[in-house]
Amino acid sequence: MTLTQTAERAALYKLIDYVNEDPEARIPKIMDAIDRYTPKGVFPTQREAFRRAIDSRSNWYELILRAFHLNPEVRARLLKALIVDANILAWPVQERARDAYGCNIPWAILLDPTSACNLRCTGCWAAEYGHALNLSYEDICSIVDQGRALGCHVYIYTGGEPLVRKADLVRICERYPDCVFLCFTNATLIDEGFCQEMIRVANFVPAISAEGNEHTTDARRGTGTYAKIERAMDLLREHGLPFGISCCWTRANADAVATEENMDWMIEKGALFCWYFHFMPVGRSSTPDLMPTPEQRERMYRFVREMRGVKPIFTLDFQNDGEYVGGCIAGGRRYLHINAAGDVEPCVFIHYSNANIHDVSLLDALRSPLFMKYYEAQPFNTNHLRPCPMLENPDDLPRMVAETGARSTDLVEQETPEQLREKTAPAAAAWAPVAERLWSDPEDPEHAKRGDWHEGQAVTDVTRLARVGRDLATEPEPRL
Repeated sequence: MTLTQTAERAALYKLIDYVNEDPEARIPKIMDAIDRYTPKGVFPTQREAFRRAIDSRSNWYELILRAFHLNPEVRARLLKALIVDANILAWPVQERARDAYGCNIPWAILLDPTSACNLRCTGCWAAEYGHALNLSYEDICSIVDQGRALGCHVYIYTGGEPLVRKADLVRICERYPDCVFLCFTNATLIDEGFCQEMIRVANFVPAISAEGNEHTTDARRGTGTYAKIERAMDLLREHGLPFGISCCWTRANADAVATEENMDWMIEKGALFCWYFHFMPVGRSSTPDLMPTPEQRERMYRFVREMRGVKPIFTLDFQNDGEYVGGCIAGGRRYLHINAAGDVEPCVFIHYSNANIHDVSLLDALRSPLFMKYYEAQPFNTNHLRPCPMLENPDDLPRMVAETGARSTDLVEQETPEQLREKTAPAAAAWAPVAERLWSDPEDPEHAKRGDWHEGQAVTDVTRLARVGRDLATEPEPRL
């Protein structure tokens, strides 16, 4: 970091400490200062929503306070890494890299530390991969070093079960305190000792896989898994540690997932967020039978939006929320995936690539032919309820793979994009008229904002807000 960046970082850390001392009293003051010093045209909708949440003491305000009620040894360091290092300071670096290199630059990098897993979950391709493949400690550190140089400070572990490598993952957290490490995990390896390590490093956040109730979870993950998940969540909550839920919703569990009872269970257990993932029929042995129906998908679309208005938990549906991020975020636009063999893939669900991290740099992988096709083609559909080049636009993936000569990176049995298309095309055709109806619905409060995504303006707005925060924080006593 330059001297200027170091000074800015210290000033923003000071601002976090100021709020952290008395969040209920000082969060409103921060918003007053932002409104006073920031032009009205910068993030007006988001600022209005945040102000409304604070003034009304809404569920969103309750969620903010829940975050500030985390273990005091953890929350300040985690907030500094997440808010300051991974966002405010990172955005301008990422944008300069996009301009300099003419390619996508990710906000987050997903990577598989290992292909090993202690469970065999229905519909999970990792269950077929075996235990042989690993990214070494040095491999992962190299990826993080290269990512940080491009402004990426968020790393998300997938697998396999990443906590099979928990000792190495803790070492990496220690080495990079300015990064946040999230982890998709089945939670069966979370114990008292690991909770103490999480407190010590303060920048590790589990996303625990759970699919509805005990019956639906155990049906997919194995008898007794739900009870182990609950024990892990209880441990994390008792220690005031941050965690969330990762929910793969399928035709079999959609009705159990989309319930207020399930949402209340997550909140009661202490989860701060839930990420919903639509089942993808990836892999030769995977069939489309578990893909949700259009009726189930519409119900999930409406359910998540309804719950956001009343429940103190952050929810994100990675298939139905494309409207908030301008469509597909893969291909490095916001994230990419590196599997346990080192193959750099556009998406965790897209098992095709031209690059391996053992042979090329991260930047070269981002400029590889398949990634550049993503860069040139995004968004794949102007209806952002149909964002994916595999699931909702099934002709796009075979075309891009053919044009770039990308190879299959499946670690067991290769599947051509044409074979994958045969499984997703019927679902895409069934969903299209529903998506068009929802997208054009004039009664939907989001309707007026659709089709008006300006990514460059969003980056500019982040930069201007960051400047305000730095100016406030550099005062001897923050001007609040």
